[in-house]
Amino acid sequence: MKIVDVVEPQRVDRTPDKIIVLMSSGNFTERGYTVKHISLNLYLQNRDPKLGPYSLITVYVETDKGSIETTYDEGFRGEHSLEDASAFLTSHLGLSGLVLRSILQLETALQRHA
Repeated sequence: MKIVDVVEPQRVDRTPDKIIVLMSSGNFTERGYTVKHISLNLYLQNRDPKLGPYSLITVYVETDKGSIETTYDEGFRGEHSLEDASAFLTSHLGLSGLVLRSILQLETALQRHA
């Protein structure tokens, strides 16, 4: 089951403009879920002449029990918003917190759908 936990889910109802894979072919366990894949997805929403592109960045986590796509960040973050977010996560040990947050949201969503 794929859960989309984004305000106005139609905003991500298409192929992302850019994807950075943070982990693939992984098999580590968090709270009883085996995490297989983690990526950051960029959806460009619009462009302001002064502020540049408006970016919606989501995190996609795939587990053995389902997958979830949630908002990571959004706003006028510049031309390299996805690369900047990826660099921050990988250099500041933010990946662990990101996975835990995603698993907790997936657990809650799966309980609602059970």
